[in-house]
Amino acid sequence: MPSYYVNKNAQDNGDHEVHQVDVCPTPADEKNRLYLGNFSGCQGAVREAKKHYLKANGCANCSPACHTS
Repeated sequence: MPSYYVNKNAQDNGDHEVHQVDVCPTPADEKNRLYLGNFSGCQGAVREAKKHYLKANGCANCSPACHTS
């Protein structure tokens, strides 16, 4: 199963982007990552990220199925 992390730094719109480890062409700096775990898809990773940040969203590049804004 793929591994995911959320960027600790919010985007301009307030979203914290969820990225797939070792897949994303636009990864967050390692110091700005909060590891979320292994999930069968980005939906579970975004749900986990929302436990830490109210506004979480999939990365348009590596988690497009969960990119909503």
